Amino acid sequence: MILKARSAGLRSLPVNSLAPNMLTVLALCAGLTSIRFSLDESWQLAVMAILVAALFDGVDGRLARLLKGTSKFGAELDSLSDFVCFGVAPSILLYRWTLNDLGGVGWILVLAFSVCCALRLARFNTALDSADQPAWMANFFMGVPAPAAGGLVLLTVMLSFQVAGSFFHSPLVNALVVVAVAFLMVSKVPTYSFKRLRVRREYILPVLIVVGLFAAMLWSYPWQALTAIGVLYLASIPLSIRSYRRYSASADEGLSVGELSGALSEEEEAGG
Repeated sequence: MILKARSAGLRSLPVNSLAPNMLTVLALCAGLTSIRFSLDESWQLAVMAILVAALFDGVDGRLARLLKGTSKFGAELDSLSDFVCFGVAPSILLYRWTLNDLGGVGWILVLAFSVCCALRLARFNTALDSADQPAWMANFFMGVPAPAAGGLVLLTVMLSFQVAGSFFHSPLVNALVVVAVAFLMVSKVPTYSFKRLRVRREYILPVLIVVGLFAAMLWSYPWQALTAIGVLYLASIPLSIRSYRRYSASADEGLSVGELSGALSEEEEAGG
């Protein structure tokens, strides 16, 4: 009976859910392809495949909400894809690239990173069912999300493509990076979700110009551009902690929901 109910649920999946789920499957394929490139020691292709997976992951959820095609099936598939793309694939890449020089310790580190990614995703999925959180909390994640963590843990790899020498290839340096990023994933450090980011009308043209310049830089100097994104994200974490504390303090002081929403909108419009 249970199997029949599940089959009926899958047969009744809305058509609008197919497009986002197809993007999720493409992200999963990109993550698995990164593992193949890592086994072949094609490091740049392996990193690029993970970044492609992150691109698909960033689009599928927004497309699902736009088409009103969100579903429990899609959410579960997305979490599975995130674990493979940003928990397993970076771990195998880093282990094959340099951490295998540490022997068993290197394997323990990449296992810990993958486990932290799984715990992060499980906590996120559990928080989705919580309805008692204030509205302003939607502007923050607790801990670094899995896609961002998958990019941050590969910063040293991308830097090694740009800088000659063995510093960024060092097993000890990469071990420290893995430990730090794994901690950020499971921590309660608030980070911006960027889900409600707004741009003021007078800033639209400058933003479009910056996007165009960044696209040109990404085409001409891809690793430098991607490294800059990672550094900017790291720089945003102290700002997100400050914003979170401000809203939390305002809520404790009894500020109305409308006032909190107004303050949040003002910060979002300013790009905060």
